[in-house]
Amino acid sequence: MNHDENTPLMDEMENTLTNYQEEFVRESLMSDAFLDFVEENTKPIDQLFAYYRCATMEVETKFRVLDESLSVELDRNPIENIQTRVKSVDSLLRKMKRKNISLNLNDIEEKINDIAGVRVICSFPDDIYELARAFLAQDDITLIQQKDYIKDPKPSGYRSLHLIVEVPIFLKNEKRNMKVEVQFRTIAMDFWASLEHKLHYKHDLPPERAKALADELRDCAEQIEILDQRMQAVRNEIVTYNEENPKETSFPGFPLLGS
Repeated sequence: MNHDENTPLMDEMENTLTNYQEEFVRESLMSDAFLDFVEENTKPIDQLFAYYRCATMEVETKFRVLDESLSVELDRNPIENIQTRVKSVDSLLRKMKRKNISLNLNDIEEKINDIAGVRVICSFPDDIYELARAFLAQDDITLIQQKDYIKDPKPSGYRSLHLIVEVPIFLKNEKRNMKVEVQFRTIAMDFWASLEHKLHYKHDLPPERAKALADELRDCAEQIEILDQRMQAVRNEIVTYNEENPKETSFPGFPLLGS
């Protein structure tokens, strides 16, 4: 099929997408119920989103403290990067529509667990479980749900450890418990997940091409898992050698401790 024969099909697809977007705006963003909801709840919505931002700050701080304290024990920082986000209103509305959740702030807060999110990027797979254990051991963290996609990857090949937790935030006159989704990934897992996300959400690909790329990404995920384990094994070998062959350290002019 040549380019000219493809043009009507592409035009039809673009028109269908445009019509869908317009229908979504009419049904969701311009409906009487939604406009009434926004008018009545503008300040409470802003306040709720501020609470979720505060919750991500609390969780991020906890991981920065853990990273600093574990760096002394491990002689390195187990966390490579920490990312935080709060869902956009558009993303939240789409999820509410998919899950048939009413335009009620209490329902939103109760039934949607991932409005606030924190992603912790680690060096090695073992770091993920070490950090998760230390985080969940804190007495103000309540675990609501755990999904281990590292030990049991998704069919797509996606690997990550997901926690839904409840964390307190301390406001001017109250303490409030907020839900936060925490995702743990290695650098390699995060690299793969970013590409997989673009495959599914950033491009309009023909189905047969999308399937071929999905198969390729699944194979890449398996190779990345092997690479993660190899890098972990290298790290373990170095740690074992250093433990068996401790270095003697001293400062100029001072004897070794214990000598």
